[in-house]
Amino acid sequence: MLTTRSTDGHLHSRAMTPVDARSETELTLTFLANNTSHKFEEIANDSNINVSFYDTETTRWASYSGKAKITRDKKLIEEYWSSKISSYFGDLKDGIHKGDRDDPRISIIQVIPDEIRYWFPTKGALGRAIDSGVGVITGRSSAPGQLRTITKSEIQLTQGLHTK
Repeated sequence: MLTTRSTDGHLHSRAMTPVDARSETELTLTFLANNTSHKFEEIANDSNINVSFYDTETTRWASYSGKAKITRDKKLIEEYWSSKISSYFGDLKDGIHKGDRDDPRISIIQVIPDEIRYWFPTKGALGRAIDSGVGVITGRSSAPGQLRTITKSEIQLTQGLHTK
């Protein structure tokens, strides 16, 4: 879910899928998106953004907090473009808005993370269920996984950005 803030302070989330990362160490999330949608107005108003992911099978989740950067860089659009993205735009039959990589509605949202928090289970589904059940009976809290944080300085090291 990509979450932005409107001018009246309300948070708005929408399901979006980032493009594939170019390397294993790339932590910047990149989205191809329709620049006529409200999310672009909201990002222009407040570039602070959150992107979250949740896996229902494993209960793993990740939350990226950072700044959004919008670009119409043709080289980047070309690099990340795939034919399946066309279906999100459609052809408006006006000769301009054809839903292809040259469509003026297509922009890139890059989320440059300041912090990444993620949780992963340390027990399987059965172990988590037992742990929760024991917690209900004994009154102890259940800890079926670990929460970790990747800080801004760690992100910069990973990205090769040696500035503070």
